[in-house]
Amino acid sequence: MTARFSADDYASAARALAPRGPAWADDPASVQGKTLAALALTLWRSDAAAVQLLQDAAPATTTALIDEWEASVGLTAPAGATIEQRRSRVLSRLIGTGGQSRSRFITFAAALGFTITIENFAPLRVGQFGAGAAVYGLAWASAWRVRITASQGLMTPAQLKAELDAIRPAETIILI
Repeated sequence: MTARFSADDYASAARALAPRGPAWADDPASVQGKTLAALALTLWRSDAAAVQLLQDAAPATTTALIDEWEASVGLTAPAGATIEQRRSRVLSRLIGTGGQSRSRFITFAAALGFTITIENFAPLRVGQFGAGAAVYGLAWASAWRVRITASQGLMTPAQLKAELDAIRPAETIILI
């Protein structure tokens, strides 16, 4: 645990705040000094817990509350995922809301550690395609291909596909 002050700092402060006089020893080795040192451990633990709570309040730095963050955005922890991967998934869900634009999905993938491009398909229409162009049927209008051009290695392509499938429009198909 990390706290702003040590237990010794709290014990020194308590000794400094105690009244002065023969009944109030300022010696850390005295019974009173040892009692204040023991009580200072509680203050140190509370301080450390408060610092940890501040770190866990943000999904980018959480450790102890990662399960709660995942539950709040509708995720479950994949087997073998590191804490960084789990944080990345939570962050991508939080910032990946709204819209169905290509840039939204590119930004979403970037939050997961991927650089991607998206290719849309369109069915063949006379006058729009030239000789040699790929011919796609009507079903291809709802498909799009994601090409991974770079990865930070936080997740596998299969995990990226699962994350994209969770937020894609219902009528579309994603090909990786």
